[in-house]
Amino acid sequence: MDEARHTGVEDATDALVDGDQSLAPGGARAALRHRDFRIVWGGTFASNIGTWMQNVLLGAYGYQLTHSTGFVGILFFAQLGPLLFLATVGGVLADLVDRRRLLIWMQLEQLVFSLVLAVLVAAPHPSRGAIVGCVLVIGIGNALSAPALSAILPTLVPRRDLPGAVSLQSVQMNLSRVIGPAIGALIYSGTGAAAVFAINAGTYLFAVAGLLLARYERPKRTVIEERGFARLMSGFRIAGHDEFVRRILVGMTVFSFFSLTFVGLMPAIAEKNFGISAKSVEYGLLYAGFGLGAAAGAVSVGTILVTRSKTRSVRIGLSAFTILLALFALVRVQGAAYPIAIALGYAYFVVITSLSTLLQDHLRDEVRGRIMALWTMAFGGTVPLGVLAGGYAVRVTSITAVMLAGAVVALCLVFWLDLGRLHPSGVSAEPVLG
Repeated sequence: MDEARHTGVEDATDALVDGDQSLAPGGARAALRHRDFRIVWGGTFASNIGTWMQNVLLGAYGYQLTHSTGFVGILFFAQLGPLLFLATVGGVLADLVDRRRLLIWMQLEQLVFSLVLAVLVAAPHPSRGAIVGCVLVIGIGNALSAPALSAILPTLVPRRDLPGAVSLQSVQMNLSRVIGPAIGALIYSGTGAAAVFAINAGTYLFAVAGLLLARYERPKRTVIEERGFARLMSGFRIAGHDEFVRRILVGMTVFSFFSLTFVGLMPAIAEKNFGISAKSVEYGLLYAGFGLGAAAGAVSVGTILVTRSKTRSVRIGLSAFTILLALFALVRVQGAAYPIAIALGYAYFVVITSLSTLLQDHLRDEVRGRIMALWTMAFGGTVPLGVLAGGYAVRVTSITAVMLAGAVVALCLVFWLDLGRLHPSGVSAEPVLG
């Protein structure tokens, strides 16, 4: 019976990783063979669908409510900004306490306040301050749990299958971006934002169930010698002593701040450049197309590109991203926006997944939480800061100018992220201990 069930699960995943028939170590299908990884990955996948329903539609709701890119920037910052300031706390917690318990409590916290948010937006005249405050509390829960999630999934597979696990982390986040906005747009256009946020609250239960059902052996207790503020900063100390880690984190921070502004400003871009209302199925499909491309990019790194040099994939992906972002900024034809968004998402997540794989493969588990907290800050926490700045920059320039500036920065990063110079083989050296 167990063997039949195992075979059925593998067959069910064939569509996701079609063509990866060899089950070579490091591939996505190889990671999916492991029961506990599948359970946790599946639970967080379902939860992320709800999260992206809320994340994307929150920006659309905020723009529809105020028609202000500044307010959208504030909402986006409240949503993801805590990653910038609290991820280091979450990273220390991820290395010191039981990661599963931490994740369960933080999922429940976000569930409760997503319900509160649903009640707030259902009011005839919603309080903008209360909405921002509630989103901020949800963002804090996300910030404290994100490093633990990044650290726990790779420990559920053998090290040889780590690249596949990292790739699948990116896949689930981006398939969530496809499924979530598409469902959310239908619900939002039919019943409003309150229903979207209430449904999201329920999806957190899938993540909790996955974490409870998986067999998880807590790693050997980590001893962090520093105390107080020095303990919070210990991840920076570890990264500072390793040029490979440092270059990835600095590059990701710059990329997030300057080149990913368009992600948060998508409602305004859709309306001003393509004549697509933020409260429409067409907008949901545009964002879903971007997410579909991103998911395809993540899948590619774990399947058809699994044996290719990740350092080379980073530079090629950044070059393609530069060209596609410039096109997305300049095009004004609605029909052309969709394929460009898909291709842009693909290039974007070939870069992100390749960098994340290189970084995760370079780390030992006792420092993984703290270093992945810095990755979370660079990847997630810096984006809302850039969106906040970009929202106000639009007032004195234009959305087109802000996007073109991001393309120029991405071009510069093609040369900065020459990681092959540090590791010409495209794989990391001896894992860093700190």
